[in-house]
Parts: sequence; structure tokens; C-alpha cells
Amino acid sequence: MNRNSLENFKAEATALKVPEKMITAAESMMEHGIEKFAIRGQILADKGMMDLTIHLKKSGQSDYYYFNKFDIAHSKAKPLEKEHQYMVITPDDKGKNLIRKFDSAAQAMDFFREQTKSSELATGKVTDKDLQYRDTLATMKDGKVDFVKKEFQQTFYSPVLKNSHYIDRGKGYTVEQAANMLQGRSAYRDDMVSRAGVQYKAWSIYQFDQAKDKYGNYAIKQFGEGYGFDLKKELSTYGIKEMDKKETAEKLITEIQNGNKPLVSVIGLDGKDKKLRIEAVPRYTNLNFFELSGKPVKREDYRKDQDLGKDNGKDKSKSKSKDQESELTL
Repeated sequence: MNRNSLENFKAEATALKVPEKMITAAESMMEHGIEKFAIRGQILADKGMMDLTIHLKKSGQSDYYYFNKFDIAHSKAKPLEKEHQYMVITPDDKGKNLIRKFDSAAQAMDFFREQTKSSELATGKVTDKDLQYRDTLATMKDGKVDFVKKEFQQTFYSPVLKNSHYIDRGKGYTVEQAANMLQGRSAYRDDMVSRAGVQYKAWSIYQFDQAKDKYGNYAIKQFGEGYGFDLKKELSTYGIKEMDKKETAEKLITEIQNGNKPLVSVIGLDGKDKKLRIEAVPRYTNLNFFELSGKPVKREDYRKDQDLGKDNGKDKSKSKSKDQESELTL
């Protein structure tokens, strides 16, 4: 095995924030010389879980491996209880149960829908061999779904959001950024490269209201430096305590640039501190504020000068020229 290949992969995967458990699993496959393989794992989302799949392929001319792509998928399934898995149970011709187990709700639902006879989708403990204490989520008869548990109906019937991201020599959206974009937020990169080979910086967001491309991926809309959104400047207009110190300010900015909704202490109209979550909204050149419950709050109540300005809250995309705003499809 090419040790340089392994070290390069580990460095790239770590930088792209691939979970350590998946990196270790990929390393084992590389050591066994598997030509082409995918490693699956999961990451926690704001609501439900996300599936993550990384793809590696061995060079046709050497034993060097390339990490070229990862896929993410978001379902509304709740995290499983400890030591529990999803199960698709299908009786065979001899009356015995064939059981396929999954950690992923999306994969379990896909497999369940592919069945052509009687089948059951359930959850249960990995060690529960007799399935006595399983929780039935859905059933089908002769290939047709005839029951879905009420508490599972939203998860079962809601579409699973999916997208792939390609990696160019270790550069690309991180897993964290891609996951946050799939949840409707924006992410910032300072290492983007145009088709002409020119490096630039931009915020990116998925276009969920547009048709996917031929590869099944969402179009991405970008807001470059010329668009007018200055995150640090916008943060400074609010009474956010984390902005008072360089170390906490830099950490906060990085969190928001990665598409997260970090928790901040902000001073309101009554002069009291309040814990809120915030996110960047580059398209409108401002920030959104939320209660811990997720309920939106008025950003104006936390501005230092309480001066909204004439253009605050407006969609500036209509007034920007095409060379300041770009769109691309991955």
C-alpha cells in the first residue's frame, strides 16, 4: 500500500471534517487493496439525521487512492435509541424471517420500498434476536404499503434531500458546510476557483426551488465580495458579547462561515443579556436571530443604534450586476 496515499487521504478527510470513524474504516479498505469502495456514516442534523457517504478509488496506474466525492442525504428521522437499528423483515418461502439491518433511516426506507412481497420496517435492539420488542414503523402486503405508524408518517412520506460534492485535490466544501447548506443555510469559502482559473471568495447556498442537474444535484447560488455582505461589519452592529474579544470573535465568525447557527449572548432593548442563535443571510446582507426553541426574533431589537436604515431587509439581488453575483451547478 502507498503510505503517502494514506497520509494524504487522512489529511484531506480531516480538513474536510469527515468523522474519524469513517476515516479509520476507509484506511482499513485501502490497506486491503480494495479497488473502489464507499464508506457510510451518519452525522447529527438540526432535526433528524444526515447520511454521509465518502467515495474512494484506486488509480489504474498505481496503488494511489483518490478521495473524489462525498454524498449527503437528510431525512426527518429522529436519532435512534442506543444500541438500536432499523430493520427490514421479510419472510422467505420457508416461513423464516430474512432481516436486513441499517443505521440509516433513509437507506432502510429505500430498501423497504423495493420489496415486492410482504415486508415490515421496524426498529429494535441489535441484540434482540427474537425481535420480540421491536417497534413496527411500516408494513406492506404484496409489495404495497398498507400501514405507517402515525409518529413515523412525516419521516416516511417526506422527501429525503440529497446532494453530492466533488473534491479537487483536497479542496471543496467541507462535510460541515455541505450539511448546513442542505439545511437551508449559507456557507463561505475563500478558496473558490472560477472556470478561468481565477481564485475568489464567496458565500454559497443551494437553490431548492430550481430543478436539479443531470447528476441529481442542486444548483448553487453564490454571493461574491462585490455583492456587499461583510459578516464582521454586520456582527459589529449588534450588541453581541462574543465580538468584544478577538479570540471569541474569530471563533464566532468561523462558525457562521461554516453555515452553523452558533449560540451568542446579545444585549436587547431592555439592556439585558439574552441567549440567541444566529445565522448569516448573505442574499439579504444581514443576520437572522432565533430563540433557543427555533422561533425567529426581530433583529432590530438587538441593534446597537436601533437604526434600521432604508435598505435593511431588502433583497439586493435585483440591484446587483451579473459580474457581482454568480451561479453554478455542481
